[in-house]
Formats: sequence, structure tokens, C-alpha cells
Amino acid sequence: MGLIELFLIAVGLSMDAFAVSVCKGLAMKRCTWSKAGIVGLYFGGFQALMPLIGYILGVQFKDVITSVDHWIAFILLGIIGGNMIREALGSCDECEETDESLDVRTMLGLAVATSIDALAVGVTFAFLQVNIVPAVSFIGVITFTLSVAGVKIGNVFGTKYQTKAEIIGGIILVLMGCKILLEHLGVI
Repeated sequence: MGLIELFLIAVGLSMDAFAVSVCKGLAMKRCTWSKAGIVGLYFGGFQALMPLIGYILGVQFKDVITSVDHWIAFILLGIIGGNMIREALGSCDECEETDESLDVRTMLGLAVATSIDALAVGVTFAFLQVNIVPAVSFIGVITFTLSVAGVKIGNVFGTKYQTKAEIIGGIILVLMGCKILLEHLGVI
């Protein structure tokens, strides 16, 4: 997997965290860089941790399902991306669930909720034999950066771009799944 593909996956995965970060920014009366950094650390840290856990689990089962690994990657990325698009177009408003609080319990719940899809991507990384340490580091840094930006953007501009960001993230993940499948089938 090349740097461009990894970057696209990192951006796609970070869109949920970005959307919740925008909501966090909306809820803040006074947004400081330290508050934005806290949000970024939670989201970036969990977006890095979850694919690592998924990778470790995937490596355990890799020998059993190597012959269908490209289908698993295609299905998982398709489901994750499709869900992101469906949620973005649905009536569920993530901003109603967030508040200004940055306490551990609140942030832990949000970080886990926004990074569950990264766990599944970590499983696909095991099948694709991705070098996991640089990959999860890259995902964590991208998510941290976008989350900090999301808090600031939310505090200044509101939810104008939240839905578009989630749709784009979902499309990226679906397209990456298709690319992996087509490569393994020898189409591209």
C-alpha cells in the first residue's frame, strides 16, 4: 500500500472524528488551542490504537483466510464507507450528543465511538501486509490534525461542512475497497 492510498484511508477514517470535533468546537464558548489539542489527542490516539488492535487480531487469522482477504477488505471498507455516507445523509445529528465537556469519560466514549471503523481497517491491514507502525502513526497524526482543525472550524464556522466531510470520507473508503478488490482480481 502506497503513501497516497494510506493518506486517503487516514482521511476517510478521520472524518467521523472531524465531524465530532466540529460539534465540540460549536459547543465551546471559548476555544483555546489546548482544548483543541485535547480533542485531537483523544481522537488521534484512538484512531492509531484501533487499527493496531485490528491488525494484531487479523494477523492471528491471516493464514486461515488468505485466499479471501481481498474480499474481506472490500466488504469491510464498503460497509464502513457506506455507513459513513448513510449517517451523513440521515437525520442523526451528532452535534446534539456533544457538549463542551472534555472530561475523560466523555472524550473516551467519543474517541471509541469514532474509531470503531479503524479497528476493521486494521484487520484489512493485516491481510494486505501493511507495515503497521508507520501506518497507524500516520493515521493518528492525520486524525489529530483534522480533529484540532475541526474544533477550531466548528467554533468559528459551525456545521456547514460536516455532512460533506463525512460523505467524502465514506466515498474514499468505498473506493479504496474497490481498488483493493480490483487489484487482487487482476483488473487494474
